[in-house]
Amino acid sequence: MAIRPEPRNGSRSFRDYLEVLDELGDLREIDWKVDTDLEIGAIIRHSSETCAPAPLFTNILGHDGYRVAGAPLAYSSNPGARMARVAVALGLDPATPGPRIVEELAAALRNDPIAPVVVQEAPCQENVLLGDDADLTDLPVPLLHVGDGGRYLNTLGIFVLNSPDRKWTNWSVARAMLIDGRRMTGVVSGDQHNNVIRQMWQERGEPMPFALVQGAPPAALFVGGMPLPDGVNEADFLGGYFGEPMKTVRCKTVDVDVPASSELVIEGYLDMDETWPEGPSGEYHGYLGSGTKLRPVYHITAITHRNDPILPVVCGGKPVDEDHTICGPAIAAVLLNELRSAGLPITSAWVVPESGCTMLAVSVAPDWRQRTKATSSELARRVLEVCKAPGAVHAGWWINRLMVLDQDIELSDHRDLMWAWATRCHPATGRQVVTDQRIPAGVVSYDDAERKAARGPVEVLDCLTPADLLASRSTAFADNYPVELRHKVLVDLYGDRRAGNGGSLA
Repeated sequence: MAIRPEPRNGSRSFRDYLEVLDELGDLREIDWKVDTDLEIGAIIRHSSETCAPAPLFTNILGHDGYRVAGAPLAYSSNPGARMARVAVALGLDPATPGPRIVEELAAALRNDPIAPVVVQEAPCQENVLLGDDADLTDLPVPLLHVGDGGRYLNTLGIFVLNSPDRKWTNWSVARAMLIDGRRMTGVVSGDQHNNVIRQMWQERGEPMPFALVQGAPPAALFVGGMPLPDGVNEADFLGGYFGEPMKTVRCKTVDVDVPASSELVIEGYLDMDETWPEGPSGEYHGYLGSGTKLRPVYHITAITHRNDPILPVVCGGKPVDEDHTICGPAIAAVLLNELRSAGLPITSAWVVPESGCTMLAVSVAPDWRQRTKATSSELARRVLEVCKAPGAVHAGWWINRLMVLDQDIELSDHRDLMWAWATRCHPATGRQVVTDQRIPAGVVSYDDAERKAARGPVEVLDCLTPADLLASRSTAFADNYPVELRHKVLVDLYGDRRAGNGGSLA
């Protein structure tokens, strides 16, 4: 049954979101002069890799009046709440753990959608630049990595596209590289939704209108990377998630609606015939891509923006950054919903960000043997089959390794994952390899032919406790001691601050 939730405190603007990060001590203003030529990228990459506060650049060489926010949805600088930025973006308490975020998103897939409300005036149109004034080179477009094929204008913006009949409005995050002041190019390929809509326009023989939104509400940035089914409007999904409609505004030169509080919007159309070499670029798997590919060309008709606009920038690479904190929970939520719809007794799911979003960990209910009548290896194989089924293709293709675990394992705790793998997964019989599956093409462990075909082997690890050892008792604090004693110990050690968390040390 579909649900309409109570409104959440989360559909805030991007700059309001940054103010919350500042209040949490998770934002650092970079007020010295910085260069878009590698320096901004280097600071952002260092910030992502060290879990530092998100850098906000306010003094950019040659680009007065513009600001850049780096790593705005990466891991938090709070070691006890690494997913705090994502949690805040989604209207949750900053301390919300990753698997709980996945549960919230999975539940929202069953909510009634709520369409946005179109307003007549919006902050994102405080300044309107048309004709020659709409010049992309005026923007602080960074060269992020040594070896990148160009300056990437879009790393965390949302492309907004309508199907020709306007029945489907898609939001997606896709990289875009600057060509010159009036053109850019980027990835539009395969079964990605932006390419599905592009083909609709191509069949009509018309260029495709688009809007590229920079600095959208943070929840919109998140859902733009979520593998929702074909035909689902991300704006409607967010309305259902928050329990209230988003506010959008019509663009000035194209028939596209964008989030009203956005920082900056680039309007135009995608040429169906013109192409340009794009790449290489630093990728989500942590390596620089090789070579270039001919990509379609976006032509610009207008730029609108707020006063003193803020552009979000991701310097993608070695995990963890937004490629992983956004895509990981979103993929896990979709696959969790698929697994439960298939009748499997899954209690939790987590895509491990440090794996580059290629490893999925799922836990099963303690009574899974009675409910499934399957062996542990049979259950593990079934979990993999559901994740790789056509119905889960947009989420499942990311995954090339899968762990099936008992419910006592905390999926977002690397110590728990390593313990379960080392002590419960048999070195020979605990591993199954399934060949000729859709795979993430960028993963370097595959050979050249597999990467080009985007097909190869995947593995599932059976990390379930063997039936003859179910009587074995964990000696962990939360498992081995009576709840009353755990409560007393925590009160004695920490006062009431930690006594209400069920006796764990989380």
